[in-house]
Amino acid sequence: MRKGQTPVLKRVIVDYKKLDNNILNLLVEKFPDGYDDDDIVTYRNASNEVVECVEVRTEDTAYLIKVSKRLVMAMEDFDDSDNDDSEDSDLDTDELESSEEE
Repeated sequence: MRKGQTPVLKRVIVDYKKLDNNILNLLVEKFPDGYDDDDIVTYRNASNEVVECVEVRTEDTAYLIKVSKRLVMAMEDFDDSDNDDSEDSDLDTDELESSEEE
């Protein structure tokens, strides 16, 4: 890589169901009060459907996390459990799925 050249980031699209605690932690750190419309990245997928995502980056990867009500709930639950110093840090996505109204 030449001097002054920006490194190419690996791009990963992630659905909330596949979030691990590291990515969820990055989301909560970047958006402690939640995200708003200015933070949303939109694109069309191979089926020509509009997909909305928020982006978080590590040194080598740009993660696009698909936006949904479930993502907001997962971030809130993760932040609450982090504040409680809970040892069980697994995200219960089954509970989130059953509580979402579409």
